[in-house]
Amino acid sequence: MLLDRLARTLHLPRVATAPFCPGEVRGTVVIPPNASLGRRLATFAGPGLLVAVGYMDPGNWATDLEAGSAYGYDLLFVVALSSLAAMLLQTLAMRLGIVAGVDLAQACRARYGKTARIFLWLMAEAAIVATDVAEVLGAALAINLLFGLPLAWGVVLTALDMLLVLGLKGQGFREVEAIVLGLVATIGACFLIELVLARPDGAAAAAGLVPDVARLGQPGALYAAIGILGATVMPHNLYLHSSIVQTRRIGTGPAAIRSAVAFARLDTIGSLLLAALVNGAILMLAAATFHAAGNTAVADIADAHRLLEPLTGAAAAGVLFAVALFASGQSSTFTGTIAGQIVLEGFMKLRIPCWQRRVITRVAAIVPALIGILWLGEGAVGKLLVLTQVVLSLQLPFAIYPLIRVTGDRRLMGGFVTAKPVALVAWLLFGAISAANIWLVIDSFA
Repeated sequence: MLLDRLARTLHLPRVATAPFCPGEVRGTVVIPPNASLGRRLATFAGPGLLVAVGYMDPGNWATDLEAGSAYGYDLLFVVALSSLAAMLLQTLAMRLGIVAGVDLAQACRARYGKTARIFLWLMAEAAIVATDVAEVLGAALAINLLFGLPLAWGVVLTALDMLLVLGLKGQGFREVEAIVLGLVATIGACFLIELVLARPDGAAAAAGLVPDVARLGQPGALYAAIGILGATVMPHNLYLHSSIVQTRRIGTGPAAIRSAVAFARLDTIGSLLLAALVNGAILMLAAATFHAAGNTAVADIADAHRLLEPLTGAAAAGVLFAVALFASGQSSTFTGTIAGQIVLEGFMKLRIPCWQRRVITRVAAIVPALIGILWLGEGAVGKLLVLTQVVLSLQLPFAIYPLIRVTGDRRLMGGFVTAKPVALVAWLLFGAISAANIWLVIDSFA
């Protein structure tokens, strides 16, 4: 076999379970059997947070800023509905990992033939690299805004985040979760202060949360709504979530599994609710500052940073914005690496050290990002971010489809198979997201 020869050549051991970047293995975060409710909630908390960071990356920033500046609070309901869709899909991924004890990549490997498996693996890898390109661009732009360094130098400096991964060698999975929690808290705190400075219209924001299809009839509003939807659900997060929930050691039997699913569901919904609040805050910030001042065409993150200080009257507004952007870019350093290991090992049964995976992913992201900036100029960051979302949109249906199929398989899920009403909603989401992404791709190349 080609893969066997490759593994022997590179000295890669073929294994049956997915490794975790900090050296953690499955089932080592112990859930005390007689622990209090609060202790059990705290122990289960974490995997959802690692997933949530993908829902507040620079790609989401670009779509939320554009929607808020162009349409005010009108598309706030799209952020809310997209977040609910993400909660449903991530809950399915979580159930797969806990109930079946396999991640989505492993389930695909067992279910599909070699050609389909390699295709799905390549699509997943493309999504991970595209996501990392967006993180590189976001972090480079933050460095540019904070220190005035050229974007090209900022892109090169993002390679230093590999040192963070090396520094975590041998640490536990809870340490990674704690670091990500700190980064997410930084993002949330920055936007909370930004909203206080911007003084958004509470009544208009509440009205914007009420679904109204008529608002999508405004010129370009439907396209902006599809952009929000396409940037919300992240393909690699479905693979990631189905694997990292298995770090929790639970008991055996239906009652223990049911309890684990319930606690993990709370972790998932709570974490993604936080991500939804951050995305809503970005849109509200754009609505309260740019749209209210008549700047209805702010789609570039750098332009948004430049306009914040004079519109809010606070010198700290721009700095907080850049700090949050940097934290947003860095927060996916860990999750992208873990997701890369999961899909490589799940699909191909190949394991490589964490730092090597980080080097491969980051170099694969830095090269196109650097070429894009040097070729198209520093003003092309917005276009490059949109391009990463197009790549993600191409892959997304190929992660959702097998997820719905495997979680609906009674032979795999037993009594925890997806209920028919939930499966119906999931299939409707698959159709809507597929149609939206196809439209985005066609429109992007039209």
